Amino acid sequence: MKTLNFTATAVLVIAIFYILIVGEALLLPLVVSIALWYLISLLAGGFQRIPLGTFAIPRPICLLASIMTFVALGWAVVNFIGSSISDVRRVIPTYQANIEARIRNLPFSEYLIDEETGRLSGFILDPGWLDLPSIFTSLASTFTSIVTNGGIIFIYIIFLLLEQGNIDKKISRLVNNPEREQKVRGIIATIQQDIRKYISIKVFTSSLTGILSYVFLRIVDVDFAAVWGLLIFLLNFIPTIGSIIATIFPAVIALAQFEGYSQFLLVLVGIGSFQMAIGNFLEPRMMGTSFNLSPLLILLNLGLWGYIWGVVGMFLCVPFLIIVFIVLAHFPQTRPIAVMLSADGNVAFADED
Repeated sequence: MKTLNFTATAVLVIAIFYILIVGEALLLPLVVSIALWYLISLLAGGFQRIPLGTFAIPRPICLLASIMTFVALGWAVVNFIGSSISDVRRVIPTYQANIEARIRNLPFSEYLIDEETGRLSGFILDPGWLDLPSIFTSLASTFTSIVTNGGIIFIYIIFLLLEQGNIDKKISRLVNNPEREQKVRGIIATIQQDIRKYISIKVFTSSLTGILSYVFLRIVDVDFAAVWGLLIFLLNFIPTIGSIIATIFPAVIALAQFEGYSQFLLVLVGIGSFQMAIGNFLEPRMMGTSFNLSPLLILLNLGLWGYIWGVVGMFLCVPFLIIVFIVLAHFPQTRPIAVMLSADGNVAFADED
């Protein structure tokens, strides 16, 4: 019987991931819409808690203010990136040529040059991690895809907001058991609390890193400092790898822009210091022990969702993991899995029934 249950579970998991991969075009805009809907509701709740004496701001007005805030932010970001793309695209080939010239001057450059074509290849450039035009094209393509799906995402959000008032009724009808309903609502409350805390802290630390990096890059006169500051802010939402890329990428730009290696080292050390101080000291202190997730698990989860849904999947991987971890921890049958997924085996918020 246990073998049969294990086989059925394995088949179900494989089927789910197959559907996620095959149905990306349909499911990804829906998932992004749900994430934005949650953020809009979260911000609306923040507006509603603004102290105005005895007057309480009505919920519909808070929702409208939240929607308008996100629309204004989205419009500003889209316009800023859209106006910067052409300027960056114009100088990217020059940056690439400068980097290739620097690499050709290295003592071991003969190992990186293809004898037939005379172009750089070898173990460093084969993956294309220093192919700036390809990297920029990939980023621009992701941005264009998000903007293209903006209409359908906005429609999904409107319908989710209209359905929001019926969610409580649906949960009561679905569970149809007061004791079980209380447990389900407790799980949902825990998920909301942890994701709210994660998002709040991550927005603050990523904003701080992006602002400090922007100011620093302006001081050392790196081109398009505002673009790299915004990119650093966004990349810091991707666990581990995001902060590494956010450190290396501006340093590579400095290497391509300036003569010598002093600016490259300065940017590498400067941005790296911000990342280390905020990511390794400030952020863990603010997070506390709320997210007792294994770092190896987070890295594997990042790779999995990156494979399934690309860059967007990397942004969503930690909230997905938090939801799965909390749900597994609240049921005796799946609690051992949650213990294995945790960093130290201590699943503090699980019931002890």
